[in-house]
Amino acid sequence: MLQRALRLIYPSECLVCRALTESDFGLCGSCWRDTPFVMGVVCQTCGAPLPGDEPDPLAICDDCMVVARPWSKGRTALRYRDNGRKLVLGLKHGDRTDLAKHVAGWMAKAAAPLITENTVLVPVPLHWTRLVTRRYNQSGLLAQAVGPLIDRPVLPDALVRLRRTKSLGGQSREDRFATLDAAIEPHPKRGKHMAGKTVLLIDDVMTSGATLAASGEAARRAGAEDVNILTLARAGKDD
Repeated sequence: MLQRALRLIYPSECLVCRALTESDFGLCGSCWRDTPFVMGVVCQTCGAPLPGDEPDPLAICDDCMVVARPWSKGRTALRYRDNGRKLVLGLKHGDRTDLAKHVAGWMAKAAAPLITENTVLVPVPLHWTRLVTRRYNQSGLLAQAVGPLIDRPVLPDALVRLRRTKSLGGQSREDRFATLDAAIEPHPKRGKHMAGKTVLLIDDVMTSGATLAASGEAARRAGAEDVNILTLARAGKDD
């Protein structure tokens, strides 16, 4: 009765376009078609979609073949284009903090092959000045939403960003990695909780992988037994 009354006041809306939907926190038919979920063959290192029909445990994308990654495996829920891009930007810059709990199910499903009893979730950190401006860390929101779905603990401040770096947008791959060099470290007190754990780094989007690489290196310096990554979206060469 209460739910029926609430739906009369607050009808279910599409996450992307706000059109009315039959169920809460879903996508309308049009937006579902335009949401690029990653399925099928994926790069085992970053989760990027690859050609093919049958899952391949040895599949690696071109980027991960030429760039050394300080993590073992990775997965992503969406491609960073069309509605995948809209959802990331809405969460990151559009104050759509509500999106985190709704997209977390997609991320948890993608992460399933990576989860062990030793896994802990660690969000990629923001510098405190950006946190003050934005008021939230979108990666932290995603980690807090995914954690309960996979029944694994979240270490929200195990990593710290020591300096505010300039925007990575428009930078070359080399410049992105140079910008993030020594910018992220284990938290001086709480970083120790990563020691001996399989750290699953959480971020909203992976482009070059520079931010995740800096975070992964920091987690390993803190004594992490292994590092994997999980993102909401993965940018590709055509996105």
